[in-house]
Amino acid sequence: MATLKENILACDKNVPRYTSYPTALHFKVIEQDSDAGHYLEQIPEHEELSLYIHLPFCPKLCWYCGCHTKITQQYEPVQNYLHLLNKEIDLLTQKLSPGHKISHIHFGGGSPGMMKAADFDALMSHLKQRFEMTPSAEIAIEIDPRNVTEARVSAYAKHGVSRISLGIQDFDEKVLASVNREQPFDLSYDALKLFRAYGIHHFNFDLMYGLPHQSVESMSKAIMGALMLGPDRIAFFGYAHVPWMKKHMRLINEDALPDNSLRYDLFEAGAKLLETNGFQPIGIDHFARADDEMITALKTGTLRRNFQGYTTDQAKTLIGIGLSSISKYEGGFTQNSPDMPAYEQAVTEGRLPVKKIYNMKADDYIRADIIERLMCDFKVDLSVISQKFGLDIAQFKPELSELRQYEDLGFVKVINNSVIQINKKARPAARLVCSVFDAYFQESQNIQRHARAV
Repeated sequence: MATLKENILACDKNVPRYTSYPTALHFKVIEQDSDAGHYLEQIPEHEELSLYIHLPFCPKLCWYCGCHTKITQQYEPVQNYLHLLNKEIDLLTQKLSPGHKISHIHFGGGSPGMMKAADFDALMSHLKQRFEMTPSAEIAIEIDPRNVTEARVSAYAKHGVSRISLGIQDFDEKVLASVNREQPFDLSYDALKLFRAYGIHHFNFDLMYGLPHQSVESMSKAIMGALMLGPDRIAFFGYAHVPWMKKHMRLINEDALPDNSLRYDLFEAGAKLLETNGFQPIGIDHFARADDEMITALKTGTLRRNFQGYTTDQAKTLIGIGLSSISKYEGGFTQNSPDMPAYEQAVTEGRLPVKKIYNMKADDYIRADIIERLMCDFKVDLSVISQKFGLDIAQFKPELSELRQYEDLGFVKVINNSVIQINKKARPAARLVCSVFDAYFQESQNIQRHARAV
């Protein structure tokens, strides 16, 4: 009889990560920004908002990177871009009704830690002129330890940055050298010491499995090294090798990449170590300490999933600012242009730099709800969903029938043809289960833009 691992590996295929539903693959190109502006205008007055701000620059290329970023050794492009961000912020506030407060800001990239202290200060001051912050607003920023300076940390503290997402990936010198990211342990240690000295005490760590030369032993050492630094949360991602999409990934020695069986073992070994050391699993790839608010959200059924992964952010509207960033509204999604000249031209001319849009359909809301609960809770009750949307539960008969294959393999349990419970020991199969409820998956199945499940 096949093991759970063997069954998961046998079913492995390209599946969306479901940070949205429908996924960005289905957004449509628009001709005029007015098609997107109505989303901003329709947000009710005084509703709390969440912001994502994208800085698409890095000083050095990490060969595993799948983000939208550009490499620059000069600071001038960054400074010019920050002027554009301020203009886009002004354009957005012109479209919004008054009274909105910001409950969450996330700076991502690229490397937002590249911003000079004075420029971060100026950007945050501009945001605070345009928006009021809620008293408990979380301000988070993704940080490369190689970019940390005391001046930058001081600026973060001044403006209330409360959470640092530290890009660690691994501590093994051979592994890091193989992906062009030399980064000694002491660098992360010193950075965290500096953050704590300035009163910033909440940390997410990004760790990655599936990189060249990783072994179960080296992965275990990396996990233990991370635990020594005292994070609240750890995102334990699988590297997606897609050189047909990201040409720089061709620089990685494919012969040194772990095969799918080893990738599975790397994750399982890392997850076991995290759980043994007091971290509780969240969804497919996150872990948090028992007293973290993310665990509270998991227990209360309020955990969410967005383009940054798992989150406690409860805002109905997430506005993306900057190149390629995505906004989520109650009625749909918009995405800014990923092309710098097009983005600059739009903002300079006083137009929203939106390139793509997706208007939600009635069926999308139903499936988005099911998929988010499966991704967050590993459980969903279709009778509750049916009651919420005024449906006959018999509508899900085709999906329940398709789920039987995964039930036979031990990935999921279906109770009374209503409650779907994903086996927590089959975390890599969670996205496969979700794909059963994805109405668009058949047309995009095995598209190489999606990462594989394992």
